[in-house]
Amino acid sequence: MNNSLKAEVLVEALPYICKFQDHRIVIKYGGHAMVNKEAKNWIAQDIVLLRFVGINPVVVHGGGPEIDAAMRKMGKEPEFIHGLRVTDEETMEIVKMILVGKINGDIVSKLGKYGGKAIGLSGKSGYLIKAKKKKGYIIKDNKKIEIDLGKVGDVEEINTELIDILLEKKYIPVISPIGIDDKGDIFNLNADMVAGDIAAAIGAKKLIMITDVDGIMKNIEDPSTLFKKLTISEAEELIKEGMISGGMIPKVEACINALKKGVESVHIINGKIPHSILLEIFTEEGIGTMIVKD
Repeated sequence: MNNSLKAEVLVEALPYICKFQDHRIVIKYGGHAMVNKEAKNWIAQDIVLLRFVGINPVVVHGGGPEIDAAMRKMGKEPEFIHGLRVTDEETMEIVKMILVGKINGDIVSKLGKYGGKAIGLSGKSGYLIKAKKKKGYIIKDNKKIEIDLGKVGDVEEINTELIDILLEKKYIPVISPIGIDDKGDIFNLNADMVAGDIAAAIGAKKLIMITDVDGIMKNIEDPSTLFKKLTISEAEELIKEGMISGGMIPKVEACINALKKGVESVHIINGKIPHSILLEIFTEEGIGTMIVKD
């Protein structure tokens, strides 16, 4: 890239840096970008750069594929019902080990490598995420039958105090999606929903969902069918029509939930694209799909 082109890139970023300075942005970190070495580097660089231009990033991470791999190593086959991991006591120990013990620490270390001051947290830290046991259902003979998912929870309340203190001191909070109830019981939570609820609770300007696809598309095989911008009602209609399906449904539902609770815009982007976070926030074109209120 020649010098004048470099200057143009910086000038294009300037109004967006001004617009989002001192604002909070929640980044849901998942998919391929969590396991690919190069992707881990550029995601970490993007997050640290946000912090140094005066934006306050908060990271919420998943870890499904690594949990699956660890379970199989220990002789347990992962079981899912409607996309929710059935979580018995033994599985919960594996979830904690991978999310809190491994992935969270890896992200904190990587952010530190590029100069970021990151602090690893889980929902247990200072009762950050108060949770309750989730009721699971299956449909049998057109009847809704309640089933026990084990230690799977729903977010009941976000205690923002710890996040507020860390952001004030210029730290980057990195949060594992594990919740706790009043009795001290621990629950496995959906990371997308946690990210949306945290974004709403802390008054985030944006929620960015890092995934393995370019965004929401009419045809998943054809990137040219990408929806650049959708409203809540348009996204809900695409779910009804079956155009949004599978694992993208809970992700989009988490996005809609966050918007309804006050987040200004939500972005679904592909973590396999180098510096996708910067491209989404600091360029006119952006990448991925943006969802906004009607």
